[in-house]
Amino acid sequence: MELTSLNISETRNLLTSKQASAEELVRAHLAKIEGRDKEVRAYLSLSPGRALEQAKRIDRKIAAGEPLPPLAGVPTAVKDVILTKGNPTTCASKILENYKAPYDATAVERLEAAGACLLGKTNCDEFAMGSSTENSGFFTTRNPVDLERVPGGSSGGSGAAVAANMATVALGSDTGGSIRQPAAFCGVVGMMGTYGRVSRYGLVAFASSLDHIGPFGRSVRDVALVLQTIAGRDPMDSTSADVPVPNYEAELDRDVRGLKVGVPKEYFKGLNPEIGDNIQKAIDLFSKLGCKIESITLPHTDYAISCYYIICTAEASSNLERYDGVRYGFRSPEYDGLRDMYRKTRDHGFGAEVKRRIMLGTYVLSSGYYDAYYLKAQKVRTLIARDFVEAFDDVDVIVVPTSPIPPFKLGEKLDDPLQMYLADIYTVNASLAGIPGISVPCGKMRSEPHLPVGMQLFARHFDETRLLQAAHAFEKAGGFAV
Repeated sequence: MELTSLNISETRNLLTSKQASAEELVRAHLAKIEGRDKEVRAYLSLSPGRALEQAKRIDRKIAAGEPLPPLAGVPTAVKDVILTKGNPTTCASKILENYKAPYDATAVERLEAAGACLLGKTNCDEFAMGSSTENSGFFTTRNPVDLERVPGGSSGGSGAAVAANMATVALGSDTGGSIRQPAAFCGVVGMMGTYGRVSRYGLVAFASSLDHIGPFGRSVRDVALVLQTIAGRDPMDSTSADVPVPNYEAELDRDVRGLKVGVPKEYFKGLNPEIGDNIQKAIDLFSKLGCKIESITLPHTDYAISCYYIICTAEASSNLERYDGVRYGFRSPEYDGLRDMYRKTRDHGFGAEVKRRIMLGTYVLSSGYYDAYYLKAQKVRTLIARDFVEAFDDVDVIVVPTSPIPPFKLGEKLDDPLQMYLADIYTVNASLAGIPGISVPCGKMRSEPHLPVGMQLFARHFDETRLLQAAHAFEKAGGFAV
């Protein structure tokens, strides 16, 4: 039995039947990482001591006949923008290269309380700013499906780790598609809950009104189990919602007949034709499952990318102001006075994309431009959110592509930031509206049959249950291989 290819249910059955121990599971994954990660490079740092200590606790529970927590022994990876106490949290940036977190993020605490074994921290675009994981301050992660292509971003390391069987599940962060797009590129499942569903306490801020923590997995059920574990009100995060968390797993197998599935015409412009064919096959499959397919319109979709890159850069310029070489992180060793120390620290510590976004954000917030750009973008954001609210008066879920293009080759878009930004054209809308979204595999490209295609599903605020039901029904019906 291949211990690194198990899902959460299989892991639990293996442990309770004593066919393998939690320690054996963790050691198998560490061995897999040692062998495979030399070429994929999904991990920035490993925490074998922490993972093995947790595994031994689980094994002692099994030996004593105690009930096991829901994620007992599950090997888990965590994106390196999420704090893990005593371990490096670098945000893939030179400016935090030697920073070790003094506390655990709430999502990490909840995972470990549920029995998960944290293997290490995954690579990402610096401060989660990017769509390819090529903007890491340390090295580029490669797509395990095709090592010459990107895994997506910014949570490319987490997506690659799950796809390469170097973790059963992983946490990522999603600001404008940073979980869903890598999930599509790597052929796995990735989910962003409603804004406020999962605590952001311990997530290093990029754009605070857009940031989410969410799970990756190889099945919808695994993603549901992880989301159920990390979701819920947290007094440490004032933006976390005091809304009951349903039992997502218990609701997964409900019949989807009669479900109204909306298909917005705006998401099929400029789409790779092969990806479009796969999405159409997925829509046909929903119809065969008894769902009602309805054409809808989301009229402000075309403004989403412009709106998103004004708001997220404005918030980034404020959030990254704290990295000045004074309080923590890197400080330039040579400087002449305080102002020079700030300048040199930030010049040497930040990469090109982070600098670009700080400058853009500072510009749109500056005197004389605030009303013309930032304020106007916030008004457009309200219109985009209203489009979804009105659409969900008529439908239960919305089906769209995750990305307009398949995974692109390493270096292909690095010299053209605008083309890189357009890779997020189908994901930023849900982020701006604050609604939940999930990306699931949706077959492969015809011309390059090893490359996966991703499909997104959206639902109304806090209706993750419906979203997961639809995604699970699609998976059970063979939709991942349409």
